Amino acid sequence: MKMSGSQVIQAPRKIVWHGLNDPKILQQCIPGCENIKSASPTEMSARVVLKVGPVKAAFTGEVSLTDIRAPESYRISGKGQGGLAGFASGGATVKLSENSTSETQMDYEVDAQIGGKLAMLGSRLIDSTAKSLAEQFFAKFASLMVKQAQIPAAGSRAKPAKKPAASAKAKKPAPKKLAGRKTVANEKVPVKSRKS
Repeated sequence: MKMSGSQVIQAPRKIVWHGLNDPKILQQCIPGCENIKSASPTEMSARVVLKVGPVKAAFTGEVSLTDIRAPESYRISGKGQGGLAGFASGGATVKLSENSTSETQMDYEVDAQIGGKLAMLGSRLIDSTAKSLAEQFFAKFASLMVKQAQIPAAGSRAKPAKKPAASAKAKKPAPKKLAGRKTVANEKVPVKSRKS
């Protein structure tokens, strides 16, 4: 089975490239993926549970990255065993090109082979399932990359402006009281001169 497609992602190419090499991102995007463990920058192991028609199988296998031309292209390949359900193997060649500094076009070509009980389900069911899984992967991946592009780089977050300190209001001096008499502020009080 072979298929190809392309997708425009609203994120810079370096962010998209990083996502394609990040096991945590890949785990979120691969339908049914329960875990991915990285053995090296180009080798990973994965466990994926898939339902194809009436057959549900848990595949464990190895994933490898080859033909790496950072940040432009690579090939991701995998082979998994699903016990009685059979096996699956395949891969995708992914190419990234910059449409602009904030937009990346991702072109991909996918090929896959299956054997065992899964192969008896018929090519039409297998092809439609594979196409659906690939579409789910690339749609989820594009969505995560857009979110990644919106997160400011560490240390570059704009700090909220501090509120200006409340200016202390000038206090008027309290009016002086004269014995037995009320006074008003700024009232002129006659001063008696003492004769000696």
